[in-house]
This record gives sequence, structure tokens and C-alpha cells, in this order.
Amino acid sequence: MFIDTHCHLSKEDYEDIEQVLQDDRKEGVSPIIISGCTRNSIVESLEYSNKYSDVYVTIGYHPSESTITSDKDLNLLEKQLHSDKVVGVGEIGLDYHYGKESRCEQLSLFEKQLKLAEKYELPVVIHSRDATYDTIQCLKKYRVTGVIHCFSGSLETAREYIKMGFVLGIGGVVTFKNSNLKNVVEQISINDIVLETDSPYLTPTPYRGKQNSSKYIPLIALEIANLKKITVSEVAEITTSTAKKVFNLD
Repeated sequence: MFIDTHCHLSKEDYEDIEQVLQDDRKEGVSPIIISGCTRNSIVESLEYSNKYSDVYVTIGYHPSESTITSDKDLNLLEKQLHSDKVVGVGEIGLDYHYGKESRCEQLSLFEKQLKLAEKYELPVVIHSRDATYDTIQCLKKYRVTGVIHCFSGSLETAREYIKMGFVLGIGGVVTFKNSNLKNVVEQISINDIVLETDSPYLTPTPYRGKQNSSKYIPLIALEIANLKKITVSEVAEITTSTAKKVFNLD
């Protein structure tokens, strides 16, 4: 059994949600954890978690929402965190690749959500792009752990996050031909990894360029197995166990 610890599932991207979930289960991927990171996607993700027993959610405002997220939104988010199937706060964080001009707003939103995660003792799912230093400095202020989503940094950065108690979310990028992530995965412990797709984005090879979904998790697991020189079954067992611990899944 595999767990997709980070995906996006919406009617905007998929015509038949029921079929998507059936396809995931056929490939041994269940449960999945949907990330709701905008006002609308939070509501939609919660609806799916209430409808399907093997769907869980993390909710929180993505850094791209920093200039339009109000205190009213955050007050509602705090209430939504009490939903039974919410297992974490995220994806939250910093993104200076496209939005460095909103750095102050991003930092403010990030820290407000870290406070919520600390208050309710929930794991966080961290988005960090071209903002490693600020991300680490913010995380050090709070008693939180969780997942560094879609990790693509250096081995040094990976070890720093792991030292802080985080695990790394590894997705389709590890299957790309010239990805530096291969080197990182080879040199860290399999115990510090969880699997994710970030679907519908970042589809693994050989389907790169097409729409992603959780059913492709086994392809990511196969690449990791080859890099670590272990079996796919071992990857499944260890990463599933880690995901269950991080997100406190039954």
C-alpha cells in the first residue's frame, strides 16, 4: 500500500473524481491526502474528505494567496482545522520565485499559520521556493514538524530540514533524467522520505507532460527503490509507516 501525501484534486482539473480515486486504489494508492490551499480548494477538499473514507486533507493558504488572505479567512481556517479528516496545515510557506515583491505579506501569512499549527499540534506541509533561508528561520521560531513539500534543494539543505525533524516529500521530479534530486535521495535515509505526486502537476517519467494523478505513485517508488537499492515493497512499507506517523493516521 502506498500513501500519496500531497495531491490536488478538483473538478477544475479532473472530469470524474470518482474514477480518479478508483484508478488510484487499483494501483495500491490509498489513502491520499489532498492539499487545499485557496479559499475554494479548501472547501472542495473538505467535501471530498467527508465523502470518501480514504481521503484526508491538509489545509492552509499557499504563499501565492498572501496578498488576498484576510484575518477573516484565517479565522475560518482555524475553525476548519477542527474537521475530522484534517491531518495538517498546508501547503504553507514562502515562494520568492514569482512573488518576491510580496515577501512581507508572505512572511506574515506564513507565521500566522505556523502559530495555528503549533496551537493545535498539527504537522505542517511546507512550500519553499527560492526562499530556503527565510523558510528555515521561520520554522525555527515554532514547535512544528511535518513535510517539506516537493523538496528539490541541495543535500546540505535536506540534512538541515531532517535535523529539524522534518521529512522530505519526494515526487515525480526524482524520475526526471537530469534531476539533482536523485543524488539527494541516494544519500539520505529512506526513513526521512514520504511519497507525493503534487498532482495534477509534475507527472513522473514516462508520462511527463501529461496530467498527473496519485496512481503514478508506484513509478516514484520504483525510482527511489532503484536509487536506494531496495525493493519497491520496502519503499512502500517504510514510506507508508512514516506518513502515518507524521499525519497521525490510523
